Amino acid sequence: MTTELPVLTPPRVTHRGRGTALVLTAALLFGTSGALGKSAMLAGMSPEQVAAARIGFAGLVLLVGTALVQPKRLKVRRQDWPVLGAYGLLGVAGVQLMYFVSAGRLPVGIAILMEFISPVLIALWVRCVRKVRLPRALWGGIALATLGLALVAQVWQGLRLDGIGLLAGVGAAICSASYFLLGERAVAEQDPVGLTTWGMVIGAVAVSVVAPPWTLPWPLMAAEVPFGPWRPPVWSLLLALVLISTVFAYLAGISALRHLPASVASVLGLAEPVFTTALAWALLGETLSWTQALGAAVLLVGALVVQLNSRTLTPAPL
Repeated sequence: MTTELPVLTPPRVTHRGRGTALVLTAALLFGTSGALGKSAMLAGMSPEQVAAARIGFAGLVLLVGTALVQPKRLKVRRQDWPVLGAYGLLGVAGVQLMYFVSAGRLPVGIAILMEFISPVLIALWVRCVRKVRLPRALWGGIALATLGLALVAQVWQGLRLDGIGLLAGVGAAICSASYFLLGERAVAEQDPVGLTTWGMVIGAVAVSVVAPPWTLPWPLMAAEVPFGPWRPPVWSLLLALVLISTVFAYLAGISALRHLPASVASVLGLAEPVFTTALAWALLGETLSWTQALGAAVLLVGALVVQLNSRTLTPAPL
């Protein structure tokens, strides 16, 4: 009589340096979306149409590419669909749509700041729901990063309040926090490529309700627009927006959550507005004031403080 030994799942190996590099890479790639998307909008596309094209084509590229190369990565257990659906609705479609509503009713600086207060919401979730005591220095790092972001966004310019805009800004922050928390939970057991693919497909279906594919201004795709020293056609900007700012950015971001807890990754992701501002200055001619440069430095210091004081934080067990 033989006794079969249980098959043990090897523990997930984490590499803090790799996770940091991945999340900063994701922030850089996400940061390119501002310059690419704004140029497309200057050609005549609405923000909703740019978001629909971005998410829709990214979902198509990921689905077809994964199905042809590694179809096994698309397998999803029945019990994982609720988390995956929430990730697609909130972490993909929700962030984009809520931000555009907020930016349409509030100054862009405030809309950006409200979306990127997600690290505070995540820290509150970890402390109040997961009952994890966070180091005081981590809270200080979050405060520094938020202050730096306020300086980068120059939120004091053109301040006005709008109820719907404020609610949409809070919604964007909640969706951004959900992107990290749901991604952290799902990526512990699911393949990052499959998770990103299905999340993007679900997000594309959701955003198509607001901007159906047949409403996209296809005749504008061949129009040339200024982009730094070049005048590329709109379709090439959208292609870069889909591949660089979305497909590769989401893959890098979700892979980072295999190595970093959401509370850390979300703060390091605050480097995205810094990259966005720098690219807007280089490609669109938008000026960078001394307060924005100071804010960028403060933001990065805050992110470093969080990184150095978060070694006791690990992804929550499932």
